[in-house]
Amino acid sequence: MSRIDAVVCTDVRKTKYRFVVLTMIFLVYAINYADRTNIGAVLPFIIDEFRINNFEAGAIASMFFLGYAVSQIPAGFFIARRGTRGVVSLSIFGFSAFTWLMGTVSSVFGLKLVRLGLGLSEGPCPVGLASTINNWFPPKEKATATGVYIAATMFAPIIVPPLAVWIAVTWGWRWVFYSFAIPGIVAAVAWYMLVKSAPAESRFVSQSELEEINAGQSDRQTTRENILITDKFTWLDKLIRVRKLAPIDTAKGLFTSKNILGDCLAYFMMVSVLYGLLTWIPLYLVKEKGFDFISMGLVASMPCIGGFVGAIGGGYISDKLLGRRRKPTMIFTAISTVMMMLIMLNIPASTPAVCIGLFMVGLCLNIGWPAFTAYGMAVSDVKTYPVASSIINSGGNLGGFVSPMVAGFLLDSTHSFNSVFMYFGICAAIGLVVILFLDEPR
Repeated sequence: MSRIDAVVCTDVRKTKYRFVVLTMIFLVYAINYADRTNIGAVLPFIIDEFRINNFEAGAIASMFFLGYAVSQIPAGFFIARRGTRGVVSLSIFGFSAFTWLMGTVSSVFGLKLVRLGLGLSEGPCPVGLASTINNWFPPKEKATATGVYIAATMFAPIIVPPLAVWIAVTWGWRWVFYSFAIPGIVAAVAWYMLVKSAPAESRFVSQSELEEINAGQSDRQTTRENILITDKFTWLDKLIRVRKLAPIDTAKGLFTSKNILGDCLAYFMMVSVLYGLLTWIPLYLVKEKGFDFISMGLVASMPCIGGFVGAIGGGYISDKLLGRRRKPTMIFTAISTVMMMLIMLNIPASTPAVCIGLFMVGLCLNIGWPAFTAYGMAVSDVKTYPVASSIINSGGNLGGFVSPMVAGFLLDSTHSFNSVFMYFGICAAIGLVVILFLDEPR
């Protein structure tokens, strides 16, 4: 045996390359979210230039989610067969190209068409990223890793509103899209070079790390421990309906699973709230609360600052403090979001009050956000999870298609954001009812 062979066989390295992969996931999803949410910051400029009503403006934002939802289930099947590496890289490059094109259009129809293309190209990305987490992390770290992944969705909108408004005021709103397209092109190349579909394929992963990743999970298991059973959680386990469930190992089983479909519906309701807020908060601050454009850009980031804290904290709470139980944080998010919508109906028109209110809205919404994704990991097995993730994301993100248009219609009809916050509160309440009927897989 040669010296090189001996080193390969013993492989005494103790790598933690999965956290490099998690860093890439965070950066890619932050870019993904920046490209989809920058429309909210420039929407007031687009409304003024094209002289459109709120419903039409909401439709521009909504078209993204139609394409986003349509492309996810085909992407899930493709990833289940071929892996994540090429699909994710192609998705990143595609949505970066459509972001650039957004700055070139000269009609409302063109804006809608490019937003549809942006959604179609972004759709495979979250399925690929969630599947990468499922492949690269052991069960005890999945929700925490998912929390970091979800935190990227809040990190990007923290910097997007002030940056996008500054670019729009300085050079015009079209330069927002030109500028935001560049990081994605770099990320597409970096992903293809650094992140394999499975850790066993990566030369950066040691044997010890591979064993750590594979501990407690197998694509052919019929039973496994998803949650930690202890006496102190007996009352909670009854409340959240803990059940012994075999992981679903067929696509047909996923499409007929009340738990997958229920998670999808609950996610639809919560996505309706989140993307409705991200779309309309900038206009709310300008029209309803009297902020100028520059200060609006700063205050509009407050829900995302709260969401960033909530997503990371929620994943940690679910994994470490609640023994991998997913439903408790989902329930908390639904209840607290209803309460925050009631508070927003009566919030005074002062900068500190608005900032605190929006921060708490983001925090409450995102504490349970990682659990909606991690829940599907427990219900399905490793092979079927890409399809499970695509079902949850596809159906859930239709809420992002419906919500901005409904909110725009309510604004045109009532000329008040109170009706919008009431709509969001109702969505969260329906989501809570659905969550309560889900089983917590043991």
